[in-house]
Amino acid sequence: ITHCPVENYPTSLHRESEWPQGFGQLTKIGIQQQYELGQYIKKRYSNFLCPAYRREEILVQSSEIDRTIMSAQANLAGLFPPTGDQVWNPKLLWQPIPVHVVPRTYNPKLRFPYFDCPRYKELLEETMSSREYQAKIESYKVTKNEQGWCLPEWATEEVMGKLNELTVLSLSSLFGIYKREEKARLQGGLLLKTILENMSKAATLQEKRKMLIYSAHDTTLGALQMALNVYNERLFPYAACQFFELYQEKNGEHTIEMHFRNDTMRDPFLLTLPGCSSACPLSTFEKLVSPILVEDWSKECKQTKREGNAISLASHTRCQNGGGKKMQ
Repeated sequence: ITHCPVENYPTSLHRESEWPQGFGQLTKIGIQQQYELGQYIKKRYSNFLCPAYRREEILVQSSEIDRTIMSAQANLAGLFPPTGDQVWNPKLLWQPIPVHVVPRTYNPKLRFPYFDCPRYKELLEETMSSREYQAKIESYKVTKNEQGWCLPEWATEEVMGKLNELTVLSLSSLFGIYKREEKARLQGGLLLKTILENMSKAATLQEKRKMLIYSAHDTTLGALQMALNVYNERLFPYAACQFFELYQEKNGEHTIEMHFRNDTMRDPFLLTLPGCSSACPLSTFEKLVSPILVEDWSKECKQTKREGNAISLASHTRCQNGGGKKMQ
């Protein structure tokens, strides 16, 4: 696994102290996967980014969780190993690169679901009682006993398949199934708005930076993909990566392409925004997603029908990248 469990089952025989760094921390496998992702990004954009790190070309932001900060650092180690006069220790081909932490209390764009929003909590309550959700949950039962450090006897292939389906259902209920568009306005639409603002600045040459990298969580990626209505209802693998690329076509028009890397053995999947082509004109893209881009988030959060209850959820590390015929 790429990071330790976030929490235990209530009847687990194993304590947090049995994991080297405790719950929710990155493992050596996770570090390796992020390092390899960094190498892939370096190769993918070899004709776009400078081979050596240049601070004016790239900005890296992470949520405030240990594993996302460490994931960003491991990723950058693969993306920008020091070369030439950047080498400061011949025995260590690594260099420090800034990772800017974005606390959720300051800006929730990298930590979804964000529950400090009364209307969103109300929508979750409505989702759980909706016909759509009840129809999906009806056939599932959760097994609670656990028998050992390795997979317990009850964890058959069939049971694990059901648990995976339930995990997908849990994620989908947070950002989709019921009133998806309104949920998007209060969750994933926040990050999408930031991405589009940066794309627009790049298209009008107001932004010289070539790449933004966000190190976040699987729930962040779920919120974003469901806001775009491109989620395929499958679990996100560790080190999954969503690319947004801005191009300038020969006629001068700017287009956006979306690519999703969820398999280290193959190239990313090309995603298409519903209602547009895979190379979607920037102006069309902005128009199509405008219903989920909120102007006054705080005001919409307060527009409730009644008081909602808080809901908790553990989330995992994921990364979402922005980079970018001629890339801008």
